[in-house]
Amino acid sequence: MGYEMEGNTNTDKVISIRKETQEKGIRINKYLSDVGICSRRQADQFILDGKVMIDSHRAQMGERVFSEQKIICCGKEVIKSEESKVLLAFNKPKGIVCTTSSREKNNIIDYIGYEKRIFPIGRLDKDSEGLILLTNEGMLSDQILRGSHYHEKEYVVTLNKDITDVDLQKMREGIPILDTVTRPCEVYRLKSNVFRMILTQGLNRQIRRMCEYLGYRVVYLKRIRIMNIMLDNIPKGKYREVTKEELQELKNMLTVNGKQEKKQAKNRQSKDRKQNKETIKNEKKQKKGRIWIIEK
Repeated sequence: MGYEMEGNTNTDKVISIRKETQEKGIRINKYLSDVGICSRRQADQFILDGKVMIDSHRAQMGERVFSEQKIICCGKEVIKSEESKVLLAFNKPKGIVCTTSSREKNNIIDYIGYEKRIFPIGRLDKDSEGLILLTNEGMLSDQILRGSHYHEKEYVVTLNKDITDVDLQKMREGIPILDTVTRPCEVYRLKSNVFRMILTQGLNRQIRRMCEYLGYRVVYLKRIRIMNIMLDNIPKGKYREVTKEELQELKNMLTVNGKQEKKQAKNRQSKDRKQNKETIKNEKKQKKGRIWIIEK
């Protein structure tokens, strides 16, 4: 059984991919993304893990492929066909892992059991629940995951104890984790130990790490929105297909964001870097001060 290449209801994209691979070749990660196998990021990982074959040799990063070549990904041949695109909104329960690997018994793909091959757009921690999107369109996945576009994701967070207004403000301004400082974000108190947070980046276990830095522990975390797609009333463990209207709005946002971010990204990145340096510098001063007191 081989992977099937996903296309639009019309054949424009399929013809474009074939033409490009015939004339000058196409980078293997872009090819796997364009045909709907996975995102470019996941394709790069497959290549590094030696899971992608071009004819009889293992694919190398940046290698180009041509239309007459045989492509194997994760032991399955990439077979060309035309099928409609899929975008699902799924309410992930706690304990389900956002991976396509069948070696993980609680993987999201087997749990959903969708009739077509799909993969998750990004991730949601095993211990977290709520909205995650799944698709068979690599290009759409790449656009949504592109961090420079500052796409919004919204969460509801419950802590093990009451959180102060001061600490909520610290999270809004940025917390130093993973050798960087988190981007400024929106945080709104719901209860004494519950708040709503809107992020525009996706660092590994970001919310949990931010809370741990301030001395709190997350006991419940639920994502309720990705850009314009809402979790709303999707039952836990169930999914729905994103409507045509939602998909069109999403694509409009991606197009607008893409154009605007090319102009605004440099200014934001410069501001972020300056803030990161200042925060890390202050952290080092505080640590140095604490060590000096202990030694004295």
